[in-house]
Amino acid sequence: MITMDPAEIWNERYSKRAYAYGKSPNKFLAEELAKLDPAGLLLPGEGEGRNAVYAMEHGWNVIAFDQSERAREKAIALGEERGIYMEYAVADAREFLCPVMVDVLAYCYFHLPGNLIDEIYGRMNRYLTKKGTVLFEGFSVKNIGMGSGGPQTPSMCFTEESVRDLFSEFSQVEVWEEKIDLHEGLYHDGEAWVIRARGTK
Repeated sequence: MITMDPAEIWNERYSKRAYAYGKSPNKFLAEELAKLDPAGLLLPGEGEGRNAVYAMEHGWNVIAFDQSERAREKAIALGEERGIYMEYAVADAREFLCPVMVDVLAYCYFHLPGNLIDEIYGRMNRYLTKKGTVLFEGFSVKNIGMGSGGPQTPSMCFTEESVRDLFSEFSQVEVWEEKIDLHEGLYHDGEAWVIRARGTK
């Protein structure tokens, strides 16, 4: 059986003219960034740039990457539409090298195959400065079958316990599950169960 490379799957999704997850930032991320002083921000798996552009408009120094070349093209285009130019790398998360340490690390629906989650989150966490802030939102396993988007494979979704484990070496992390109304473009739409977290390294 021939399987598509993950980057090609995402290139196909992002090849449409419409922005797959819209042009507005993730609501939770925007609310949390508003509580912090703008500084260095790392956005893994940033997709079409909605969060990066928003953050840069509000004074953040953003480093973003995704494995999809098409995602980068649309992110750059969105930035230019808003008068923003961003540094955006195309890279596999297993190989991405962040050029500097950052003060905030934000995971926004950064879902991965179950066998890669610990390894890749561990790599990304190392780029956060001591006392830096981590923010997280991802689909709960409860979201499977809800019809609002996201992975339908349990190993790619999260529980409160699994998210606590990802940040177990941090000094303080608050993790909770919440049912929300999600309206982010074509692929995140409807009632959804999510896991959210905020904490300090």
